[in-house]
Amino acid sequence: MTKVVEMNCETGVETVRDMTDAEEAEQAQMVSDYTDEVAAQEAADTKRAEDKASGDAKLKALGLTDDEIAAR
Repeated sequence: MTKVVEMNCETGVETVRDMTDAEEAEQAQMVSDYTDEVAAQEAADTKRAEDKASGDAKLKALGLTDDEIAAR
């Protein structure tokens, strides 16, 4: 089991105990949610970069220079 350290700030007593099944399930869910959020953000960043590259290519095809594209 995973260990949890609990600190009583008033007394300074530190207690080490095993996580309950519910706490472990909650932690696993939080890790899963975070992993999903990171993957979604990476996908959004990749799409944004691809869209920018596509838009820049289309503007170049219209005859704009790199400086004109950067100024937009």
